[in-house]
Amino acid sequence: MTPGAPSVVGLLLAAGAGERFGGPKALARDADGRSWLLRSVQALRPCAEVVVVLGAEAERAAALLPMSVSRVRADDWAEGMGASLRAGLTALATTDHDAALVSLVDLPDVDAAVVARLVGTTGGRGDLARASYDGVAGHPVLLGRDHWAGVVEVATGDRGARDYLASHPTRLVECGDLATGADVDSR
Repeated sequence: MTPGAPSVVGLLLAAGAGERFGGPKALARDADGRSWLLRSVQALRPCAEVVVVLGAEAERAAALLPMSVSRVRADDWAEGMGASLRAGLTALATTDHDAALVSLVDLPDVDAAVVARLVGTTGGRGDLARASYDGVAGHPVLLGRDHWAGVVEVATGDRGARDYLASHPTRLVECGDLATGADVDSR
């Protein structure tokens, strides 16, 4: 991190049961055996710290994580992504980070280059930005600290921060030259 630059924490949402997928995506592996969870953590390495929100099969998923990665448990994970996002942002409220870069465990081609581009464009606590792929908004999403409480208030079900972002000016950061940003919902 550049001295004087805003501190950005990577927040990985990996709590879901993956019902459409056939099991928790935090436990999924690529055809070559690579863990989706570890790949997603590695993608967030440009951030000052990485925090993973776990839920379904939390103990099994936590066992895969390096000790350097913080863990948060979303006890109400079955409600949907909103519960995971609330748990993560609530836990981060006690830190000094200026922004959270929220990513999902099921984005196979979103890597550290995408994350670094978003982190490198942040203005800090008041910022709202998200990766876009050929002009279409996607993940990861950068939430400046000033927006955390507002996001926590509206994050329900599988909508996460969608409603909040729709009602606030959000800068798109084009990343289509780096990835597709497509999520995986089936095997």
